[in-house]
Amino acid sequence: MGRGLAALSGRKLPIFFKFDTIQLSDFIGGNNLNEKIKKIVDQVKTVILDKDEVIVKVLSSWLAGGHVLLEDYPGTGKTILSRALSQATNCSFSRVQFTPDLLPSDILGVSIYNQKTSEFDFHQGPIFTSFLLGDEINRATPKTQSALLEAMSEGQISVEGHRFKLDPMFFVMATQNPIEQLGTFELPEAQLDRFMMKISMGYPSPEFEIKMVKDQLQGHPVESLKPVVSKQEVMELKALSQNIKVTDDIYGYISKLVQLTRSNEAFKLGVSPRGMIALVKASQALSLCMGMDYVKPSVVQALLPEVFGHRVLLTPEAHLKGLVPSQVLNEIIKNVPVPRGD
Repeated sequence: MGRGLAALSGRKLPIFFKFDTIQLSDFIGGNNLNEKIKKIVDQVKTVILDKDEVIVKVLSSWLAGGHVLLEDYPGTGKTILSRALSQATNCSFSRVQFTPDLLPSDILGVSIYNQKTSEFDFHQGPIFTSFLLGDEINRATPKTQSALLEAMSEGQISVEGHRFKLDPMFFVMATQNPIEQLGTFELPEAQLDRFMMKISMGYPSPEFEIKMVKDQLQGHPVESLKPVVSKQEVMELKALSQNIKVTDDIYGYISKLVQLTRSNEAFKLGVSPRGMIALVKASQALSLCMGMDYVKPSVVQALLPEVFGHRVLLTPEAHLKGLVPSQVLNEIIKNVPVPRGD
């Protein structure tokens, strides 16, 4: 058995933990909850090859009530992943292509005067959905990017003095091209902090890349994906993830990790309280996916780079040394004692 998700459920891990390739058959059990997760992942992986780890992490963020920022180069499957997840779970889906001329009203909606009633009627924008794909979010101006802040943190929007509740399963999966590319605007810290995780897809292995090309010669397989669970079942999983036990030892362990991000000389900005909450919730959701009823330190370690990496800022000196946030975070993990019992 490898050191993937399976290792979390039955073996003691070293202080430093890193995901390897996930073998779903190793960690998905026979009970109904695990089987539902397995159904979703198995369906999505028919079109997103060699990315089981990414699928599970995105699912964990969704079940935890968070949102995901996928950063990678064009053509790595970011958009297809979001479509596949929405189709496999029978959830409504909207896509917004972010461009420099996109306006907040293009996302939220707009009021149009009705001559028959002499009143303004609000026409809902694409944000009124379960699954919102914000494609190339960093190509829009900061003003338009900020239109998502209230929706992502409170599940509602305010338009012209009126508040509108969003879908209870509202989930933003935003894609982002590397900031060095032309025509991009860097996301502000407040916007980044709304994303529970920042994940990179990466390229598939040569073997799976060849298979992917063959599968798409006669059309894209995502068009034929069928729902394998209902939206109600996903909502039930989301509710159950909130009941996963988090002991005081785990809270203390996460708190120590957070404090060290704030005192580390390589960071000029550490993790906020929202970041700590995000790590706890994500750990609960990932534990649920693995059929566990409590959070282990190794689960926290597995998610920490994706949950904290975009919430910290390196100092100029750290930049000059060629450091990246994940390197510093991994050192922090190594230097915090792990609670007993993992």
